[in-house]
Amino acid sequence: MRKLEDKVCIITGATSGMGKAIAEAFALEGAKLVLSGRSKERGQALLTKIKNSSGQAIFISGDVSQSSTNKKLVNAAIEQYGALDIVSLNAGILGLGAVTELSEESWKQTLDTNLSSIFYICKYALPHLAETKNGNIIINASIAAFKSFPNHPAYCASKAASVALMKQIAVDYGPDVRANAICPGPVDTPLLWESAKAFEAPEKAVENAAQATLLKRLGAPEDVAKLAVFLASEDASWITGSTINIDGGILNV
Repeated sequence: MRKLEDKVCIITGATSGMGKAIAEAFALEGAKLVLSGRSKERGQALLTKIKNSSGQAIFISGDVSQSSTNKKLVNAAIEQYGALDIVSLNAGILGLGAVTELSEESWKQTLDTNLSSIFYICKYALPHLAETKNGNIIINASIAAFKSFPNHPAYCASKAASVALMKQIAVDYGPDVRANAICPGPVDTPLLWESAKAFEAPEKAVENAAQATLLKRLGAPEDVAKLAVFLASEDASWITGSTINIDGGILNV
């Protein structure tokens, strides 16, 4: 029996990096997916790959920083599959720049994408998740919730707040809904390389991050996807309100 057989799941940030790996892993475990991302082209490519592997999925492009996009995703899950069991939230941007240099527009866009989007989709999804008596929310946060990085004020602030929001949801909606946060360290994704631009020598910064982990390598998106599958499954049925670091041990350095 596959771990997520017939579970209906919304996955945001599904067209790249960790979100894409999670979408592919959930499909292999039998989930019925509503996928979201900004790129229609990448979304259609992912949809084709999943369907070619006999997975079930639909793709809806849109900007999750907008409340209406999140409402549309929830409505699509109910209309297409008749239920909603899991929400996996992976959309994120960086908003690079020190506080005195960061534009107000970039600050707001980063907070809206990384934090407000979580509030919006949970607002619309929670009634359906609670109805199942076994709903599940997985927020892809970051070790940036606990550790500062040069010129990442908006990103770090949004990730810390997303962890706090997760804990509040776990308190307010248990026992019918579980909510947890994954906190990755340096994972080899386009966002990591974009983040490295905040440093004087980006390639060296990525190399240094890999060597700073206790395991001496970058994480792979598939490493995070395996954790997401575990948290979404009944194997994690007694885990809620938790932050799970998946960082190669870098926070211990």
